[in-house]
Amino acid sequence: MAKKQGFVKQITSRDEDFTQWYTDVCLKAELCDYSSVKGSMVVRPTGTALWEGIKTIVDTRLKETGHENVMMPLLVPEHLLLKEAEHVEGFAPEVAWVTMGGESELSERLAIRPTSEVMFCEHFKKIIHSHRDLPVKYNQWANVMRWEKNTRPFLRTTEFFWQEGHTCHMTHEEAEDEALMILDMYADVCENILAIPVVTGVKSESEKFAGAEKTYTNETLMYDGKALQINTSHHLGDHFGKAFDITYADKEGKEQFVYTTSWGITTRAIGGMIMVHSDDRGLVLPPRIAPTQVLIIPIAQHKEGVLDKAYELRDMLKETVTIKVDDSDKQPGWKFSEAEMKGYPVRIEMGPKDIEAGHVVLVRRDTLEKITVPLNDELPTVVNELLNTIQADMLEKARVRQIDKTRIATTKEEFLERIEEGGFVVAPWSGDPRVEEEVKELTGATTRCWSFEHQHDDLTGIKDFWNGDDAKYMMHWAKAY
Repeated sequence: MAKKQGFVKQITSRDEDFTQWYTDVCLKAELCDYSSVKGSMVVRPTGTALWEGIKTIVDTRLKETGHENVMMPLLVPEHLLLKEAEHVEGFAPEVAWVTMGGESELSERLAIRPTSEVMFCEHFKKIIHSHRDLPVKYNQWANVMRWEKNTRPFLRTTEFFWQEGHTCHMTHEEAEDEALMILDMYADVCENILAIPVVTGVKSESEKFAGAEKTYTNETLMYDGKALQINTSHHLGDHFGKAFDITYADKEGKEQFVYTTSWGITTRAIGGMIMVHSDDRGLVLPPRIAPTQVLIIPIAQHKEGVLDKAYELRDMLKETVTIKVDDSDKQPGWKFSEAEMKGYPVRIEMGPKDIEAGHVVLVRRDTLEKITVPLNDELPTVVNELLNTIQADMLEKARVRQIDKTRIATTKEEFLERIEEGGFVVAPWSGDPRVEEEVKELTGATTRCWSFEHQHDDLTGIKDFWNGDDAKYMMHWAKAY
């Protein structure tokens, strides 16, 4: 027991220091490590496997809806960035520049892509000529660089991994449908794969993506009550079409500008998953994304038949779950703590007495509940049902916590009190950006989204909680990562 306690003590309590707790989990669960480049991380095998799991699911769904993968250059010429002034202004502080090629100074600076919008647009101009060429629905899986001042593993790093989709359409309505379809897909992945409940809606003008007509977002709450923008989908209107002169001949032969969208999900989703679900013992992973769903820990494995039975059990289950046997020479107590640290959704404990009695012990990572079940042909069914239960319970637990931490405020006094308590504060707002500026300066909170849930609210006679003007939106506000 002493070894078990010593192992777990390497993680700071999340209620004492949430920031340090998060870093401890990332490092001790071996998801990532620091690199010699400030703000860039080494993504270790488990962290990489989590990203690959998200990538596989999202990539499959994109291909099912007619999207094709491409690969764009890493470097963006400065003159291309400058063609879309608003876009450049939005990213200017974060752009990293290449100015030398070998020992020679370049004639034009090259940006390391903060996003590939302009490279896609340059390409679209070359390949789109007629309405018959539309829609174009491209996606790329890539790394990008944004020179962040304050970094944290997965959540905000100088270099990170994502997919960025870019599409072109004939009409405003088609682009709108595309942006909303992608948002729904992201929400489904968050809720049904990552077990993260989301609030879906539209960003305010000041919080939207640079150059967008509308930015749609999925927002969620972390355990500490701060919000996280977990993914976004942008309807760009014909803004980029006009900036880059991307036109097509419609059915009457008339030249029209295309309407475009862009959207992405990043390795930030892994950080969100950690902060929603994990605890003081380490990582807690939803079964549908866990690289290894079940870990078998043989007890007294030096005794005859124990390891053989563990391997036999692995072979019985491997057709329906991802599974490993910890046959290292570590003590069982250490193995238990390590399994909890690394977040295996279910561990199976089995020793000579269990084998003799014809049962094994299943341990849920999310609740640490132990369940003794018969060691027979029904075990694969039992294990799969337990994994499904864990997945559903994790989502429900996170959803209940998010609901509990979402409150209404109708006055400035109520808002100030509730925003300090953490969580979402839903408050009537006139849309005046000066309110956003004052709230952010005073409290650090920002508008997160005008949720779809509140977009049909009757606000007749309702006043802005801050300045008393007529309210136009019931807006989610929060302090955020």
